[in-house]
This record gives sequence, C-alpha cells and structure tokens, in this order.
Amino acid sequence: MEERDPWLAVDKLEHLIACFFISVLVATLARRSHRSFIRRRSVALGSVTALAAGAAKEAGDEIGLWKSAGGSVRDAAADALGVALAAAALALADSLKPSDQRRRSSDRDQEDLSAV
Repeated sequence: MEERDPWLAVDKLEHLIACFFISVLVATLARRSHRSFIRRRSVALGSVTALAAGAAKEAGDEIGLWKSAGGSVRDAAADALGVALAAAALALADSLKPSDQRRRSSDRDQEDLSAV
C-alpha cells in the first residue's frame, strides 16, 4: 500500500488540518472549564483527543468501515504533525498574551487549589 500512499497528497493535508483543529478546539474548550486541573492540562487533552480521533479513523480504514486502501502510517504521521503544530500554536498564543492576563489565570488556579 505504501507505493500508492505518497507523503505529499491532499489526504495528508486533510489529516493535518483535522487534527490541528480538533486539538485547538478541545484545548480552547478545556481552558474555559471551571476546574483548574482541566485548564492546566488543556493542551494535553486537546492533543490526546485529536490523536484518538486520528487513530479511530485509521482503525476504521483498516477494518473497512470506509472506502479506502486501509490504514496508513503516513496518515498517522500527518495526524501527529497536526497535533504538534496545534500545541506550538497554543504555546505561541499563550506567550503573546499580556502578562496581566497570564497572572490572573495563574491566580485563579491558585485560588482553586487553596479551596480544595
């Protein structure tokens, strides 16, 4: 199958974009949580969710749920690259926040921990 599955193909871009957006969406939603442990792990939650979605898609391809040539390691690599780019984009967005916003977020987490 690898001969018919080039690294530079439209479906690889689709995998990358899908995992990027799943990761960013879940991380953004997690950051709005009232639970500090969820907010602190927002990027990890987004990453795991996107990788699970990509793995589920590849498993479905492999068992024939969708019309495809089967599971692809190259598709999985594109998924992982999308997740890595999302994590980098989220880290960059955090670093560009004004310092007072970062401090308020950190203070809110500390208040949550002291309430426990």
